[in-house]
Amino acid sequence: MPSSPFPERSRRTPGFTLVEMMVVLLIIGSLAAGLMIPLAAQVQWRRHESTRQQLDEARDALLGFAAAHGRMPCPATPASRGLESFAPGGDAGSGACETFHGGLLPAAALGLAGLDPEGFLRDAWGGPANRIRYAVFGGLAINGVLNPLTRANGLQAATLSGLGGASHYLYICADGALANAAGCGPAANQLTRRAAFVLLSAGPNAAEAPRPGSDEARNLDGDGVFVSREISNVPGREFDDVVQWGAIHLVINRMILAGRLP
Repeated sequence: MPSSPFPERSRRTPGFTLVEMMVVLLIIGSLAAGLMIPLAAQVQWRRHESTRQQLDEARDALLGFAAAHGRMPCPATPASRGLESFAPGGDAGSGACETFHGGLLPAAALGLAGLDPEGFLRDAWGGPANRIRYAVFGGLAINGVLNPLTRANGLQAATLSGLGGASHYLYICADGALANAAGCGPAANQLTRRAAFVLLSAGPNAAEAPRPGSDEARNLDGDGVFVSREISNVPGREFDDVVQWGAIHLVINRMILAGRLP
């Protein structure tokens, strides 16, 4: 048989070799990983923003409670099912809270929506440890009135001049390393010393114990000093708490508008 003038074509079906497929998979994996990192960051950012909105709404609800009742509510405790928790023998008449600085937002008492089965408001991460925390100034006297913010008509009894002349309320600091249980330390580290109340989300790592001595630990130590700063993943400087507060002048203004002051 005469030979064909054309070279015989390979009968092997064109396709990827094993090495080529591995290279393609590596490239796809790298691209996917590169896309997932920004996506994860966007999800976290959205949850932070949603939580900030929750805290803003909770702040408004607290001010509304003050206008309606003439006082700030006591913090809740895990056993109080979203209601105020008073110290043994305490009530609204004394303003003696079970805890002033280490409690939870009494979301059921405030009539907020979207609560968990126990009556608490959770932040955008939604875990059992992600309940919104709440601290209020108390345990001290102003113008001779003990617990003036949480006591019925305590703000009125403390008088406008007494409330305005108080040396401090709750502290918000820019750096917990410079702060202590008595305040923020250097004046430049003090964002305010006149926070009547503080709202706090422990963020995505709420279920984990904070590193001892960290700013996140400072926010959970039960005193009247808190830290608010930018989110950070820097080793040794990690911080993802979301902090909101209401200054004493906001409470006073709301009480004046409600006709409960002066």
